[in-house]
Amino acid sequence: MADDLREKQESLLKLQREAFTASRPETMAMRKDRIKRAIALLKDHGENLCKAMAADFGSRSMDQSMITDIAATVGAGKHALKHMDKWAKAEKRSPQFPLGLLGAKAELRYEPKGVIGILSPWNFPVQLAFGPLMQIFAAGNRAMIKPSEFTERTSLLMAELVEEYFTPDELAVVTGGPEVAAAFSSLPFDHLVFTGSTATGRRVMEAASKHLVPVTLELGGKSPVIMGKSADFAKAGERIALGKMMNAGQICLAPDYMYVPEDKQDDAVQGVVQGATNMYPTVLKNDDYASIVSDRHFERLQGLVEDARDKGAEVIEVNPAGEDFGNANQRKMPLTILKNVNEEMTAMQEEIFGPVLPVKTYRAVDEAVDYVNENDRPLGLYYFGDDKSEQERVLTRTISGGVTTNDVIFHISIEDLPFGGVGPSGMGSYHAIEGFKEFSHARSVYHQPKIDIAKLGGFKPPYGKTTRKAIAGMMK
Repeated sequence: MADDLREKQESLLKLQREAFTASRPETMAMRKDRIKRAIALLKDHGENLCKAMAADFGSRSMDQSMITDIAATVGAGKHALKHMDKWAKAEKRSPQFPLGLLGAKAELRYEPKGVIGILSPWNFPVQLAFGPLMQIFAAGNRAMIKPSEFTERTSLLMAELVEEYFTPDELAVVTGGPEVAAAFSSLPFDHLVFTGSTATGRRVMEAASKHLVPVTLELGGKSPVIMGKSADFAKAGERIALGKMMNAGQICLAPDYMYVPEDKQDDAVQGVVQGATNMYPTVLKNDDYASIVSDRHFERLQGLVEDARDKGAEVIEVNPAGEDFGNANQRKMPLTILKNVNEEMTAMQEEIFGPVLPVKTYRAVDEAVDYVNENDRPLGLYYFGDDKSEQERVLTRTISGGVTTNDVIFHISIEDLPFGGVGPSGMGSYHAIEGFKEFSHARSVYHQPKIDIAKLGGFKPPYGKTTRKAIAGMMK
């Protein structure tokens, strides 16, 4: 069976690569047409895709899905359509003296790589498949998508819709479980995009390395919130609660822990509690609040809380309506704040990926900076406060994939900024011109003039006085 799976995927890859090669050079109009069809697919079937996501999660807001998965992805396509002509222009480069004077020319062309694989996750199943696709198409490539088996209905609907809007030599969706994903990640693509956990990212990169396939890895990690003493704790708390509770915290950029001034811990925690209460006065029967995607993930999150409790954490469950979560069979979990955490707790060792928020305290902000620097570089970093010099100190002394100040997550929504991680939180990026370049080959082209440059410059044997003069000039 594994061999059959691999053969099917290999034949699909062969079909796309042959079509790609035969169609070169392909017009910008064709690239734009593919993006327009991807946008049309999302607009025409957005509601059905949102229903599929809700069914896969058990409960997921239709409005949230329309914002994060449908509208945001349409926006990515529109941004690419608006800017791709400019992105695709060859760049003039300068030949060193005196080659330019003698008529030599140099340029950098951004050319499509070929067939690009997309391994997309379950947390935003449409956005994280079709988002990078927009720039992959803008760069002139074909694509194959392997969506997550955890959101099976959404994956099957995507496969059905892609067949309707695209020929298989342009775009194809491959569905299935871990064996399919393993075969997919080991195909000889021209580039591979993976979004998911750091642990799985390592395996994907190892599989891709067998064919020296370049990878874009969008991973995660523990994205910190550093709250300065000058922060507006009520406003900050609501914004943190929104970012932590959207999609029930199942977001790679969700704030993973808060670092707050020791003497302001109660204000900081109260701000989050009040913000959560205002937005989600109930949780169990609230259609705005998502379920945890699977029993396994739900049990893992419950285990993180119990482990922290057993090791001395104070557990604050934000349950404004006093609902009985013990007898509910919905995989809904209220925002759970952990105070007095320590490094022995699993919640401080692993990315949480759910509505659990540990709180650490500092006396001087440099303690928070040092803590961030001692651990893996995060995908996102968030600073709250009005002290510009402190903000700049935090930014210049830490390293993260991206930053939002006085809010969380929002930097990913700026389509003109590249999105990506650094170190264990990822490599490479997409969005903006950087995404277009990620999925393009930067091809250097040098045009030699008619004059014999090698002879004139003394680079052609037999070497002599002209050669030595040229070397002296180069070394000057």
